[in-house]
Amino acid sequence: MTWMIVLSIVIASAVKIILTCPPTSLVEWFLSKFEIHLKLNDNNDTITMNGIILEEQKKKQFIQSFNKAVFLERYYIFQGNENAFLQPKNNSLPFVIDTKRGKKSIKLFVYRYHDHVDVVKLCKKKIIAYGLQSEYLQNLE
Repeated sequence: MTWMIVLSIVIASAVKIILTCPPTSLVEWFLSKFEIHLKLNDNNDTITMNGIILEEQKKKQFIQSFNKAVFLERYYIFQGNENAFLQPKNNSLPFVIDTKRGKKSIKLFVYRYHDHVDVVKLCKKKIIAYGLQSEYLQNLE
């Protein structure tokens, strides 16, 4: 009888330790499921502007700057308002990034302004828009 009590206390303590101090890899995986601004990598992603694929060196610099960009805010898109984000009034050509995360194909449109960068993320039928601040991306030609 006392062995069952001691065993249940040990098991409960082990469960409590695992739940309150999960491994770092498990926490990073869980948080990556909810992040808006995803990190790009060189080998999976294709970056184009006006249908022309970026050179390898420009692509690496673009990806590095995109990953280090500061997240400013998320823009809320209401139903019927999607075209305002996909075709903004500034008439600049966006950078189009095609990437794949697991089984999902994701398309990112990066619009540059003088004080910030807008990113529109298309994943299946879902549209997410947010603003970034990156000196390199804002001044890129």
